[in-house]
Amino acid sequence: MKDRLVYSAYALGWTALKHLPEPAARGLFDRIADYAWRKRGKRVLQLEANLRRVCPEADGARLRELSRAGMRSYMRYWMESFRLPVWSRERIARDVQVEGFEQLRATLDSGRGAVIALPHSGNWDLAGAWVASEGYPFTTVAERLKPERLFDRFVAFRESLGMEVLALTGGGVNVIGTLARRLREGRMVCLVGDRDLSEAGIEVSFFGEATRMPAGPAALCQRTGAALMPVTLWYDGPVLRARIHPEVVPPAEGDRKAKTQAMVQAMADVWAEGIREHPEDWHMLQRFWLADLPVRETVGVPAAQPSKVVRPAAEQVGEPAVEASGP
Repeated sequence: MKDRLVYSAYALGWTALKHLPEPAARGLFDRIADYAWRKRGKRVLQLEANLRRVCPEADGARLRELSRAGMRSYMRYWMESFRLPVWSRERIARDVQVEGFEQLRATLDSGRGAVIALPHSGNWDLAGAWVASEGYPFTTVAERLKPERLFDRFVAFRESLGMEVLALTGGGVNVIGTLARRLREGRMVCLVGDRDLSEAGIEVSFFGEATRMPAGPAALCQRTGAALMPVTLWYDGPVLRARIHPEVVPPAEGDRKAKTQAMVQAMADVWAEGIREHPEDWHMLQRFWLADLPVRETVGVPAAQPSKVVRPAAEQVGEPAVEASGP
């Protein structure tokens, strides 16, 4: 029954929102965001706790202002994702503006693969649709979650945008091996990589505190020789902006583990700067820093598994384990 209700809710969103006038859809999702924000549930409180690390100088009023804007940004992601099937290529080209794409284009045109690594900011699905519309299809990973037909619908939707989606489990495919093969073929892989769910990620300093991030993007690049390019995303009025940053190059010294650590930290530093500039567009409504996690998680004792929900996002990959992440 729960699976049927979840599927019905998402299916209604896809069906109804595609036909609503855009101002009406935007107004509806702003009202949903404001309602959730006023209720001050655990997601909103956690968002404010995270924003307090990003903006330590902010007083209570400023944090409330940021969290309200953050909830509106988060719900805008959902509204746009539901309506993306009816966006024309011209609309995507108009409402997505990307800086630094020439360096990615040059890398791919030279025959070298590239890993695009993103945080949970802005709208990564819309950014992916823009990249694919420019003639550069890519591969990503999705966690197989229940209800199964909703997962299939999300996959079909992403594939319609020009993405190759690998199921994390149950697909009979070696995910890490396939990603590595795509990179060696000179293709692109896109991964969301700011949140680690495996308890086996790389510990980094992020806004002055310890957290873990997946090793996957950096490890894949070391394994295949692909370029690692972090990306930051944010909203600017009606426009989604993206900045493709210069390649994170492995250090000349050290073993593979040390090089991976340095690359993940460098990537985290890039994301921190982007999030600091646009904190309201970082959709991190979960516990993120190690200091906020239950003791059993920080010391490596398995925690109870949370109930799974569909997470419609480009996913993150660890090595050798693979995790999915989403809003």
